[in-house]
Amino acid sequence: MVRRPKYQAPARDGQRWLISYTDVLTLLLILFIAVAAQSAGQSQAKVEAAASAKPAPVAPPALPPQPIVPPTPNVPPTGAPPPSPSHEALHRAEELLKARGLDAKQEARGLVISLPQAVLFGSGDDRINTSARPIISEIANAVRDLDNKIELAGHADSIPIHTRRFKNNWELSSARGLSLLGALTKDYGIAESRLTVSSYGSFSPKTSNDTPDGRAENRRVEILILDQP
Repeated sequence: MVRRPKYQAPARDGQRWLISYTDVLTLLLILFIAVAAQSAGQSQAKVEAAASAKPAPVAPPALPPQPIVPPTPNVPPTGAPPPSPSHEALHRAEELLKARGLDAKQEARGLVISLPQAVLFGSGDDRINTSARPIISEIANAVRDLDNKIELAGHADSIPIHTRRFKNNWELSSARGLSLLGALTKDYGIAESRLTVSSYGSFSPKTSNDTPDGRAENRRVEILILDQP
């Protein structure tokens, strides 16, 4: 009788390397995961550190000390002549007369004081009203200490006049200027050498002669204090 050999399973040595290769892949995968996790943690830490960091304050540059500039004196503009002593004296006289309620203003020719005829004289008359004496006294006090020349100019309206004493407005205006000259020299001590008399008649009106008010304003005597000694 023939004996059959017992069945033996074939050896599996050829599959042993598969087990080792799988272990290696598993270890590498674990290693990669660990490295990736570590890198992600470091990146997050850097972002948080950058966000929390504050820039250091930068100090502004130091400015050099500024020099102390003295105040600029009150001088006239470049090229403009300084006011003359005569001009300054006229300005003081103007302020004084305005404070007394008189019509006084400086013009290019000098200080002009305008006195209505109704204040100084009656209609068609060259005799100074008694009520006008205080006004003339105020003017004399304001100009007495000045060296400036003074012109007394008579003005009339456009309505012709003809009386026994005056043939026209020219004669009336001149007579009124002469009366004022006499009062200033004899009664208030103003030197005659400073005074002149002129008459403009109706040819230098202050305003229109078309209304009674305008004609009344044009009938006047102007005391002109020239802006020169």
